[in-house]
Amino acid sequence: MGTRNTVLLVNPNSNSKTTAMMAELAAAQLEPHGFDVVGLTAAAGPAMIIDPGALAESQPHVRSAVLDYLSGPDLSGRDGGSVAGVIVAAIGDPGRAELHEALELPVVGIGQGSIHAAARGNRKFGMATSTPLLAESLEKLVAAHGKSELFTGVRLTDSEPLVLAADPERQYLELAAAVEQSTLDGAEAVIIAGGPLSATALRLAQTTTAEIVQPVPSACRLLLERLGVAVP
Repeated sequence: MGTRNTVLLVNPNSNSKTTAMMAELAAAQLEPHGFDVVGLTAAAGPAMIIDPGALAESQPHVRSAVLDYLSGPDLSGRDGGSVAGVIVAAIGDPGRAELHEALELPVVGIGQGSIHAAARGNRKFGMATSTPLLAESLEKLVAAHGKSELFTGVRLTDSEPLVLAADPERQYLELAAAVEQSTLDGAEAVIIAGGPLSATALRLAQTTTAEIVQPVPSACRLLLERLGVAVP
């Protein structure tokens, strides 16, 4: 068996269950290309990032989680491999820019990956999310990647994010309604904007006629591109 390198997926939300869910989704995308996935969870900070304060609070914990792992023992990985890249798995990409500057590895965020995927071919795109207090931060992220002219805006669920986190069926139904609103805005693709929403994003992609952009798979694709791996 050949050498398999590792990709670190760091969850800025300090919730290990969410980390496991996102790492599983990433593994489905990356393992066929020879990469194993290690999920890292922020050791402190918010369990769910729902506002700009929590987004900012998570940044140093993201950096620490990755740097602590990279400075620890047994970094040879499976079969003599090494760490090939990092995915920051919160839609606002907290700490991504700092890690990009600090590391000689590709570092991508699920927000960054989603925006790149949604805007392919200069198509118009929107976002559907359950976190109204992050709407402005998401608009700024789109602007930072130079895609504001293609962006149709953020559409929101009716219920609060913590309520929906406790009720997956309600989360699905309300996000489906937000997706429909986004398509009526003219969006040709809709990002499901939130790392903890990844399982519902997968379900929406399988059950709606809208073009759904899933954050974790989108970041995986961007990372593979940065690593020079051909992706169909």
